[in-house]
Amino acid sequence: MAAEREPPIMGDDLFGLPPEQPQGRNADARKKPAPMQPLADRLRPQRLEDVVGQAHLLGPEGALTRMLERGSLASLILWGGPGVGKTTIARLLAQAAGLKFVQLSAVFSGVADLKKAFENARRQAEVGGGTLLFVDEIHRFNRAQQDGFLPVVEDGTVVLVGATTENPSFALNSALLSRCQVMVLNRLDDPACEALLVRAEEETGRPLPLTEDGRVTLRAMADGDGRYLLNMVEQLLSLKTEKPLDAQALSRLLAKRAILYDRDREEHYNLISALHKSMRGSDPDAALYWFARMLEGGEDPRYLARRMTRFAAEDVGMADPHALPLAVAAWETYERLGSPEGELALAQLVVHLATAPKSNAVYKAYGAARRAAKATGSLIPPAHILNAPTKLMQDIGYGKGYQYDHDAEEGFSGQNYFPDGMKRQNFYNPTGRGYEREVRHRLETWSRLRDRR
Repeated sequence: MAAEREPPIMGDDLFGLPPEQPQGRNADARKKPAPMQPLADRLRPQRLEDVVGQAHLLGPEGALTRMLERGSLASLILWGGPGVGKTTIARLLAQAAGLKFVQLSAVFSGVADLKKAFENARRQAEVGGGTLLFVDEIHRFNRAQQDGFLPVVEDGTVVLVGATTENPSFALNSALLSRCQVMVLNRLDDPACEALLVRAEEETGRPLPLTEDGRVTLRAMADGDGRYLLNMVEQLLSLKTEKPLDAQALSRLLAKRAILYDRDREEHYNLISALHKSMRGSDPDAALYWFARMLEGGEDPRYLARRMTRFAAEDVGMADPHALPLAVAAWETYERLGSPEGELALAQLVVHLATAPKSNAVYKAYGAARRAAKATGSLIPPAHILNAPTKLMQDIGYGKGYQYDHDAEEGFSGQNYFPDGMKRQNFYNPTGRGYEREVRHRLETWSRLRDRR
């Protein structure tokens, strides 16, 4: 029956070296690779221990390893970028747990497909079998479709394993998340990518025609994506080269993997956070890196100009009063020059903000003043600072007793400017950094004069 056929393996995955004596249909595939079978598929792992780059989940003390040892495989959300092993791990978990593996893609499936999968799983349970339902791109299901998983997960009809490249906190509803454990898959690091290259050489029986720096560059070009790395290996092995390729020659022949960046997804917020925190941490080099990453990913420079103008007011503040007008000037320069020339003005702003003294004293003072304004209601200013344009207003005391500060000694009268009935409060506490050092000295002087008067 169609329901009993094993679905094809789709989506991103992680690759490993197969067992020395693979079993079943994979054994035939190893002996006689299908024509044009991609190298990535030929190197698909047959055991969980063959998966590289996810030791925190699959190593001896890994979370999934312990779960399998206890015989209690829970419903899972596998969260990670493309080419890190989500599909393969799900398939091998089903194999290790003795469950039937059924796969759906949220891109191509609808409610009817889900109902059919659930019904097949119920029939499987009636004969004593279990089902691992793997849903690729699960975040693409809407809220109602996600809610449809709740009863079958709760009653054990299926063990749900969802794969997503999006942050589950934002992409999945809380009811589904509460019934699943989220497992974060790492992007493949350099050792993991090198392990794949070694396995590819063993599988093909050919060394890669690369110098050592070319090999390093090839790993970097994959940007943590195992499938993309092996696809590049296939392209590389199809080339006729007279001598090993160095980094420069390799870059001319193969395309680097596109930078992962979605302007309306989590990566956007991760990178702008990294830029802000690098500038706040006074690291111009890291700040320039994240600034460049966002531009290379296609971010609108105007968005960066706006965020850095906010940073100048919030994080640099009065420690360097020139930062805010410089931010506006850099923004205006970009508007006049456009890309790429105007981006240099924004890069200059990045460096200025990162190297400027920092103070959020005004930001904190404004917040405190707002809270006080909400708490004190409609208190009016004291009479001596009220304007008195008419005789009636003068007769009832408006402006009476006001001292003109320019006429006072040291240009400071020391009068009270808070409402009557409100105790004087101290909102602004300047730091001793940058220009605020001088501001702090002035305020301390005025405070002593006020106390004397």
